[in-house]
Amino acid sequence: MSRILRRLTLLWALVATAAVAAAPADLVYRHGHIYTADANDRVVQALAVRAGRIVYVGDDAGVAEFVGRKTTVKDLAGGFLMPGLVDGHMHPMEGGVRAIGCNLKYDPLTVAEFQHRLQQCLDADRQHEPDGWLEATNWFQQAMLPSGTIAHKAMLEALKTRRPIVIRDAFGHTVLANSRAMAAAHITRESVDPPGGRINRDATGEPNGLLEDSAHAVFEKLIPAKTPAEYEAAARAALAEMAAQGLTTVLDADTPEYAMRAFAAVQKRGGLTLRMHFAPQIDIADMENPQAAVQRVMALRKRFDGGPIGIPAGLTLRNAKFYIDGVISGPAFTGAMLDPYLVNAGTAEAPRWVAGPSRGPEPYFATVPLGDLLTRLGKAGIDPHLHVDGDRAVRTALDAVALMRQTIGARDVRVAFAHDEIVHPDDYPRFKALGVYPVLSLQWGKPAPDTIDQSRDYFGPARFSILEPAGFLARAGAPIAYGSDWPVDALNEWFALKVGVTRENDPSAGPAYAGRLGDDPGLTAVQALRAITIMAARQLHCDDAVGSLEVGKIADLALLDRDPLSIDPHEIAHVQVRETVLGGKTVYRAH
Repeated sequence: MSRILRRLTLLWALVATAAVAAAPADLVYRHGHIYTADANDRVVQALAVRAGRIVYVGDDAGVAEFVGRKTTVKDLAGGFLMPGLVDGHMHPMEGGVRAIGCNLKYDPLTVAEFQHRLQQCLDADRQHEPDGWLEATNWFQQAMLPSGTIAHKAMLEALKTRRPIVIRDAFGHTVLANSRAMAAAHITRESVDPPGGRINRDATGEPNGLLEDSAHAVFEKLIPAKTPAEYEAAARAALAEMAAQGLTTVLDADTPEYAMRAFAAVQKRGGLTLRMHFAPQIDIADMENPQAAVQRVMALRKRFDGGPIGIPAGLTLRNAKFYIDGVISGPAFTGAMLDPYLVNAGTAEAPRWVAGPSRGPEPYFATVPLGDLLTRLGKAGIDPHLHVDGDRAVRTALDAVALMRQTIGARDVRVAFAHDEIVHPDDYPRFKALGVYPVLSLQWGKPAPDTIDQSRDYFGPARFSILEPAGFLARAGAPIAYGSDWPVDALNEWFALKVGVTRENDPSAGPAYAGRLGDDPGLTAVQALRAITIMAARQLHCDDAVGSLEVGKIADLALLDRDPLSIDPHEIAHVQVRETVLGGKTVYRAH
């Protein structure tokens, strides 16, 4: 930089600073512990906001000049303020829809309890007999009791109804259907598995009611769609739940068009209380005509993207979602693995776990066509967001990103890999090298039915020891971001952050799930907070506007009832949000 240019830059900075300080602020916070999530992770005393943007971050003495006659001054009295939370992977429309339907609430259930809950839903909805569909959600199939119970259609046939029934598991990858539902979908013993899916069968070859991934997509055309008003109501329910968590920016990772329309309707009526990023899905069939897939995404972007991030809550479409595999845990075992899942060649009393015949499915996208799609999207200004659970899916996707990077050059394409539940250690450093953001559902990194009962023995000690590798990836320099995957789990961001640090379940889970999960060291509290603020904002390509508290950025804030950086990490789960602020205006206040 020339001497003249340096002087001009310095002069501009001085003028800009003077302009910022020239007028009183609309809102001032002082006497607090304010975590900025900036490059130095500063904790300061005071912050000032004018016209929805931050104009001062520093000590109490310095903020005094921003206080005028009309300035609202909030004394934090030592309270904790931080950037509004950024959730880099969730399904908010699905969360809202589940909240207002037949909901199994993630509970561990015996077969009798499972049937009782479903019968209650049926009895409360008798007007839809005999032909109306029943959909139930938030079924935690990995926690069926006793451990190892495998659901099948006979459990549904015993219910007092003639209705077609579809039970959706909480993970979103498995459906249990009764015979009438499968008949409507023409699923028979002659049916073949679709690409990216599996029809589970009994010992005679008959479909047993369990359908994995794309195998249950057929029901989307059979079950009557909700009305626009119902979807808008679900959107509002989701927004209320998210605001109470301190969320101000989220990614809807796999956004159907009806969800885009619903959130756009809420925005039009002035009810949008956070910044919503959309990611339409790229389907397996899109490999046949990749350019048409990109054009479809760009057409949706033209309709629903609101442009640069501004002060009011807006809608953004800058991402596209891929599924590279399913889920690694049983009973599905649809995660794509480098080595086989283990099977018990002994007995329940004297188990002998050996390599079985399955490594899960082939990755749903092969490396070369996936690399081509990623490249086309990147050139169009769309950031790819990939679901990868198993280590083979991760490696396939990393190889595809390497092809994209070779082709696309220095273009700023921010690739996200969601979940990454098992990653081969050789691939840890590749995330940093290839600029891939692991977007981790930190709450999964604990002893629980899905990790202990439905994973441990099937993976063997070596793989089980590196399950949910947040700390290992962080040590390798990967840019860790956070995504809850709500409603796969109940929306509880603070419990997830606690698990990310401690690798422990809540004591109420019982002695079977006590202690730490695996050998992963976990994250520090600062790393966890960065994952749910600035790092998630970076992977969403909006860190120039939100994600940290810095002069010039938008004032998206979360006021907490305690300091998660100073308390016992186990207490992070009990953090309560007192207030959520979007663009300088309160959108949630605890009662």
